[in-house]
Amino acid sequence: MAEAVARAMSSGEHLLVQAGTGTGKSLGYLVPALLHHRRVVVATATLALQHQLVERDIPALLDAAEHVLAPGDEQRRATYAVLKGRSNYACLHRVREGVPDDQGALVDIPEGTMGAEVLKLRAWAEEESERGGTGDRDSAPKHTDKLWRQVSVNHRECLGAAKCPYAAECFAERAKEKAAESQVVVTNHSLLAIDAIEGVPMIPEYDVVVIDEAHELSARVTQAATDELSVPEIERAARRSQRHIDGNEADELTDAADALRDALDETPPGRLDSLPVSLADALALVRDSARALISAFPKEAPGGQGGPGGDSDPGRTQARGWVQELYKTAERMAAHVDSDVLWLAERERNRGGNQLCVAPLQVWGPLRDKLLTEKTVVFTSATLMLGGDFNSVATSIGLKPSERATHSVDEGAGATGPAAADSAAGESSDKALPWRGIDVGSPFDYARQGILYVARHLPPPGRDGLGQAQLDEISDLIDAADGRTLGLFSSRRAADAAAEALRERLPHLTILAQGEAQLPELARLFVEDPHACLFGTLSLWQGLDVPGDTCQLVLIDRIPFPRPDDPLMSARQRAADKAGGNGFMSVAATHAALLLAQGAGRLIRTTSDRGVVAILDPRLVTARYGGFLRASLPPMWPTTERSVVLSALKRLAG
Repeated sequence: MAEAVARAMSSGEHLLVQAGTGTGKSLGYLVPALLHHRRVVVATATLALQHQLVERDIPALLDAAEHVLAPGDEQRRATYAVLKGRSNYACLHRVREGVPDDQGALVDIPEGTMGAEVLKLRAWAEEESERGGTGDRDSAPKHTDKLWRQVSVNHRECLGAAKCPYAAECFAERAKEKAAESQVVVTNHSLLAIDAIEGVPMIPEYDVVVIDEAHELSARVTQAATDELSVPEIERAARRSQRHIDGNEADELTDAADALRDALDETPPGRLDSLPVSLADALALVRDSARALISAFPKEAPGGQGGPGGDSDPGRTQARGWVQELYKTAERMAAHVDSDVLWLAERERNRGGNQLCVAPLQVWGPLRDKLLTEKTVVFTSATLMLGGDFNSVATSIGLKPSERATHSVDEGAGATGPAAADSAAGESSDKALPWRGIDVGSPFDYARQGILYVARHLPPPGRDGLGQAQLDEISDLIDAADGRTLGLFSSRRAADAAAEALRERLPHLTILAQGEAQLPELARLFVEDPHACLFGTLSLWQGLDVPGDTCQLVLIDRIPFPRPDDPLMSARQRAADKAGGNGFMSVAATHAALLLAQGAGRLIRTTSDRGVVAILDPRLVTARYGGFLRASLPPMWPTTERSVVLSALKRLAG
């Protein structure tokens, strides 16, 4: 893998590398990254991997390879930095000046227990500033999201380095400066998307980007390009602006919020293929009112900085930033272009009521035009080959199967067929973008270490959740395993129903359910109790690492297809059908294959792990698309024989 990554970096060809759990893939790209002659960015999907790279992998590598990278010369030691979104750093302006209230006036610490917690965070931030620390949320005292908002700002609330009196000490600015001096910069998918695709400069100039956890890239880029609009948000922006202007423009924005509320009340939730007249008019009103309000803010006096003795008013800067963000979102929604998907999401009244959401119909085009055409990109993950080849993932990130430089069998050559996949990718950049794909294998002997059991005798899952047959099967499997089970469910309702039923049937076992405590706490309890089971939904499918005897049975209740009423997925599926492709296979089946592979991957985490992945959905072996899904899973020994699996679990438990 290291040699392939080095070749890609020197040749400029893009590279897809499937590297299973336990291969040490971070070293496979960090070694060539440190040897490369220009800056390399490493983008991850999760903070956990970011933390692992910066705190463990890179320092260990630099120490081990010092005699090669910088023999006898400490000054030549390779440098690295981590770069996160602004809201991940404490803001010294907010710490020292206070938090704006609903009208935008700065207020001091809240009363009660929360005030004491805020004081702790403020004291920590000041200590970080004095010692030259990072001010990073990960190193802060224990806190909630609500507490962290008392000492941090998002991008629209930030005054900017030119106006903030504390810019010289700013943690976020220091992180950017360190990144600009480093050979390797570790960041996340979202920040990379904002920098490369939206064109907002967030990352210092670089030559190559390595995208780890690349199976999540499309979803993270979509998330970064999704905007939301709610009535309370508009009303709050109007109130914050009122004290900074002389006219009635803030009142007009409030009136526009009322019009939007009326229009939303008349609009049924779900995807909006066409804009109802009342909603179109209300969005135009919000857009125009926001634009007028932006113009009503007084021009700032030249030369002054904010804060004590400065000319610039931080409350005004932040209020104006809020309104500008509202204007951009309302303008995008009112335009209702074919390249966007607009929908109304249901929310409780006490959470602000229903809100409008808009997301890109696809992200492969912007990825191709703005990232792949400009930079050399290495994509890596344990799950890049879906259905036995790279075509599905390559197409989703903007690469065409016909552009692949080699098509050898050991590199997973195209079962989907280049022409069909190219058609699904559509047309974007005319420039050919050659790429290679390699599977570097796994240190695990899946056929000996794991069994893939499909409960063929069960009825296909229905819309009403878990039936009696499924609950009986779950109970028998867990009883045979004597606990030690990770239950991955397609919905919170199914996970809760299974937990409730199993507590009654198997009272001697500990049944933990997602939502009953924070995930790290649940994971700790799961590991500590040899007879515990942990049931949950999506965050457990991808984010849990529990090697050893803790987990010897992974239960999956059904194939995790997206919901038929999911606005974005259904729109993408329909668009693929219109383009002449197979929308179900390219969207729904690909989504399910990726999650199944990630879920099944929870079982075998070391060379000594043993166990069973049990899928309670017979469609995996009876439906035509089942072969594609099975080819996406680790190559465990397959069976549909219930008695064989129960015996194997009992032997493991013994």
